Amino acid sequence: MNSLVSPDNATFFRLPTFYISGLYNMPHARYYYIFLCFVYVVTVLGNSFIMGTIYLARTLHTAKYIAVFNLALSDLGGSSAIIPKYAYMFLLENQYMSYEECLASMFFVFLFMAVQSLTLLALSFDRVIAICFPLRYHAIVTKSIMTLIIGVMWAFSVTIIAFTVALITRLSFCRSTTVDSYFCDHGPVFKLACNDNSLNFKMAFVYIAIVLCLPLILITVSYVCIGLALLKISHGAERIKAMKTCTSHLILVALFYLPVFSIYMSTFTTYLHPNTRIINTVLTQTIPPMLNPIIYTLKTEEVLHSVKVLYKRIKVNFAIEDPVKSIAKN
Repeated sequence: MNSLVSPDNATFFRLPTFYISGLYNMPHARYYYIFLCFVYVVTVLGNSFIMGTIYLARTLHTAKYIAVFNLALSDLGGSSAIIPKYAYMFLLENQYMSYEECLASMFFVFLFMAVQSLTLLALSFDRVIAICFPLRYHAIVTKSIMTLIIGVMWAFSVTIIAFTVALITRLSFCRSTTVDSYFCDHGPVFKLACNDNSLNFKMAFVYIAIVLCLPLILITVSYVCIGLALLKISHGAERIKAMKTCTSHLILVALFYLPVFSIYMSTFTTYLHPNTRIINTVLTQTIPPMLNPIIYTLKTEEVLHSVKVLYKRIKVNFAIEDPVKSIAKN
């Protein structure tokens, strides 16, 4: 344990390492970590497929799919920040992490979670303009506007998460080194401090309010507006068609927010065994990124059509290349 002297002559303790507890006395926990590795592989393949499809298909070079690409990128980043490092740690039972590694891990985990939440809000903005103001959609939701929104989102997320993590450095750790979580979680880390951590506690609530609650409220308001707009559509077929364009986004919103808020609500209202909390939280942060590309591929006609076009283009290219190669050999 490193001790420093602060300007007011108070001793300041900084831990060289934290111990990440993970699952406690749980039989066959190794299989759970192996399952997470499988989840990660599917997440990487699925999100890379979506990103590659959007990049290669010119029909998907629109404002909406800039946001979808960003969601896939943040899903990939979020899973990469959680699963590989921690699955490796727990499988090898080497659960110590340096102070600097812990803060870096905390930053990236919460950064990508913030970007995921704000990207879902950006996608709701796209849907509400498309349905409530269809004639002005292409004038309002342009590629430059969506790129600006995504850029502001990243800048805001980096700023608030960097400030939240930086506040950890003012804490003195002189008691336990054990973090009761599966990663360097913000709450379990700052609760280990033996000096005043009230500012960290307030920042945790600010993070929840701005990054999780506010986007969900705005998404809810946007769908109330969409619902009112759909009631004004006289033809049932047009109403159903408009509703179908929202189904993928609604599923993504439910997958992201419902598990997160159920964890927070159950934590505040009832006692949860640490293992139960850890399993639910890690699944909340890893399963949606795995399912998102599957939902967008199967539920969105534009993506399905683009995949079919790309597949046919690849087949044609192979059909042309084979005779050329045989002629070259002869």
